[in-house]
Amino acid sequence: MNALLVPSSLPMQAPPFDKIKDSDYQPAIEEGMKQQLAQIDVIANNPDAPTFDNTFVEMEKSGELLTRSARIFFALVQANTNDTLQAAQVALAPKLAEHADAIHLNAKLFQRVKAVYDARESSGLDDVQKRLVEKTYTDFVRAGAQLSDEDQTKLRALNKEESTLSTEFQNKLLAGTNAAAVEVDDKAQLDGLGEGG
Repeated sequence: MNALLVPSSLPMQAPPFDKIKDSDYQPAIEEGMKQQLAQIDVIANNPDAPTFDNTFVEMEKSGELLTRSARIFFALVQANTNDTLQAAQVALAPKLAEHADAIHLNAKLFQRVKAVYDARESSGLDDVQKRLVEKTYTDFVRAGAQLSDEDQTKLRALNKEESTLSTEFQNKLLAGTNAAAVEVDDKAQLDGLGEGG
């Protein structure tokens, strides 16, 4: 069983690394994307008028599995990667870009976000709620929600390419850094260097 598919029972939901295999991350993240898109589809197609609760709160609650598994995965990739994790990172990069675009470029979802944004001053939202609405609306606009269909298609291709190239660059940079490492097996070779710290 993939331990990432269920919330951890450890204190503060710390990851149960003793139960997680390197091969668990990619399927958990892919399942998380699938679940979140299904949740987003429900929000976008809600027949009720858009409100903070039925749009923004529901969006914030979506993607719990994706968030949990991706946070663990990317922290591990940055701190202690290996060939399996790097291969998963390369495979996931364009999929995650497509996933983000599927949310930010979802016209029905953006119309709900915009409706709440347009009514933010008159709908009784507190300052924190208003800030979330404004930030989310701005994020959608900056991600291309107001672009034409043709431009959104171009943007999707660019985002996918950028994510792939960025991941390749990170992996090449890591390989170069590792190749430049100097291993010392005789303490005498360190004479003259400070203790550091």
